Amino acid sequence: MYVARFSSSVRTMSTKVAVVLSGCGVYDGAEVHESSAVLTHLSRHGAQAACFAPDKDQMHVVDHTAGSEMSETRNVLKESARIARGKISDLAELPAEDFDALILPGGFGAAKNLSTFATQGADMTVDPTVSEKIKAFHAAGKPIGLCCIAPVIAAKLIPGVEVTVGSDVEGTETWPYAGTAGAIAAMGAKHVVTDVSQAHVDSSNKVVTTAAYMCETDVHKIHDGIGVMVSEVLKLAK
Repeated sequence: MYVARFSSSVRTMSTKVAVVLSGCGVYDGAEVHESSAVLTHLSRHGAQAACFAPDKDQMHVVDHTAGSEMSETRNVLKESARIARGKISDLAELPAEDFDALILPGGFGAAKNLSTFATQGADMTVDPTVSEKIKAFHAAGKPIGLCCIAPVIAAKLIPGVEVTVGSDVEGTETWPYAGTAGAIAAMGAKHVVTDVSQAHVDSSNKVVTTAAYMCETDVHKIHDGIGVMVSEVLKLAK
């Protein structure tokens, strides 16, 4: 197990990576900057990315100008298509055997649409299709990358996995979601403290995680940390 730092030296032209989105927008879907960073770094390394999302209604819809709930319904797959520029498939159709790695960006969609962490914490459940696909990749020994809040999904599904959401010290403005580390421990996983520019590699489980927007910081630092995560996932996929 180790903490990794930024490098742009990996080139993996034949590596196929499935990216699982959870909507569009930090408060009710996939975090747009994180999703874009994942796709950008995969492209930089020459990997082939394909986007997937569950075909289901979001838990709710949030007005991103006010942070308040809206009285309408939106579909996770259709909203995720905004980020994927329309090139996206139903997660149920993802064939794990055809891909070399799996990556889940963060955003509250991971905690609301891919799981119930936002409402149930450590007692969360994971969407059945999401659970099926993660377990399939893990059972096949294929690497899985997760950032921001998404590592809680790995903590729930993979016994004893090591993940990071950055800091475990609550009460700071820089790390407003540090309490998540306690929930990870309560689910039987191990939380590893890292800086936002780093990623943690659980080499035995082939799970790579980075804090991303669990930290309130500059967007380029989020981008760099995700770059580390992507690079380490691709190394494990060789």
